[in-house]
Amino acid sequence: MFPVCLRYVSDRSLAEDILQDGFITLFTKLGSYKGDGSFEGWARRIFVTTALMALRKKDALKMSDELDAVRGMKADTYTQIQNLGYKELMQLIMSLPTGFRTVFNLYAVEGYSHKEIAEMLGITETTSRTQLSRARIWLQKKIEERDNV
Repeated sequence: MFPVCLRYVSDRSLAEDILQDGFITLFTKLGSYKGDGSFEGWARRIFVTTALMALRKKDALKMSDELDAVRGMKADTYTQIQNLGYKELMQLIMSLPTGFRTVFNLYAVEGYSHKEIAEMLGITETTSRTQLSRARIWLQKKIEERDNV
C-alpha cells in the first residue's frame, strides 16, 4: 500500500506516516470487512481515505489556478507518453501540484467518478473535472519539455 500513499504525497516521510496510520485504521476496522468484493480493494480505499485526510489536515487540497499560463494540447503527446518509462511517468505524476495530483490519482488511477471525487474532497464536480484537465495539460507540458531537452 506504500505506492498508493506515495502517489498522493510526494514526501516519502509523510507517505510512511500515512501508511502507518492506514494500517492502524485497517486493523481497527478489520471486523467491518464483510467479504463483499476484494480485500485489496477494501484496504486500498482505507489508505486512499487516510491520504486524503492527511492532505486535508495540511490544507493541501485547496484547489488553485497555478497553471493559467498552460494552454493548448499537441497531437503527438500520445507518442511522447509511449516513450516514457513507468518510473519517469510516476515521477511526473508525483511532481504534480497537490490538488491536481489528488484528483488525477482518484480519477485516472483509482477509477473514481467525478461525482465521487467531489463528495470525497468537498468540491464540485466541475472543479474535479477542471483539476483533472489541468493535471493532464500540466503533465503534457512536462513531457514536451522533457522531450525538447
